[in-house]
Amino acid sequence: MTRPLQQPLGVILAGGLATRMGGGDKGLLEIGGAPLLQRVIDRIEPQVGGLALNANGDAARFARYGLPVLPDTIPGFPGPLAGVLAGLDWAAEQGADSIVTVAADTPFFPCDLVPRLLLAAEDCPHLLALACTPRSGDEALKSGGGKKINRHPTFGLWPVSLRNHLRGALEEGLRKVVLWTDQHGAGEALFPAEPFDPFFNVNTPEDLARAEALAS
Repeated sequence: MTRPLQQPLGVILAGGLATRMGGGDKGLLEIGGAPLLQRVIDRIEPQVGGLALNANGDAARFARYGLPVLPDTIPGFPGPLAGVLAGLDWAAEQGADSIVTVAADTPFFPCDLVPRLLLAAEDCPHLLALACTPRSGDEALKSGGGKKINRHPTFGLWPVSLRNHLRGALEEGLRKVVLWTDQHGAGEALFPAEPFDPFFNVNTPEDLARAEALAS
């Protein structure tokens, strides 16, 4: 694996359709008096060398944040990998060799996410790693095959060098993140899930109420 030449750039993934919240931008929902997106920015910005937002539609709705807004380049809302690709293309223009992605609806992710992802990628063939947490007994396995972990595919370290391979895979119909990361020997950065999963995200009104309680 080639070590990064500089601090990774950060990309916040906000390109989803938020169907379980009735549509709209989940990142603009507020908890504790602040939008989820602002909380995400505050956590990731100190960890990266620059920051952009992957979102589709009118970029003006995010103008208050002063970030570059990167739309998907693959049509049809193909999922988070399209946002990763948009981020990698942007990073290539900046002369960067890697990005770290986070989700706009996940306000409590670890403040040491980036260094832990870099460490997890050290012995891997590429600068590629996903965040994961131990699987608890009452929790459905989100991804990870037979492993006793949950991988969090929107929280990862991604190398610019693989962007054209990712583009080709998306154009051929690939949508599942871990199928692609497994092909390239991604590392896994394990984070504790107690007292709660730091990758808890807001998908429903009930999740928003839980996030409000956690924020307070």
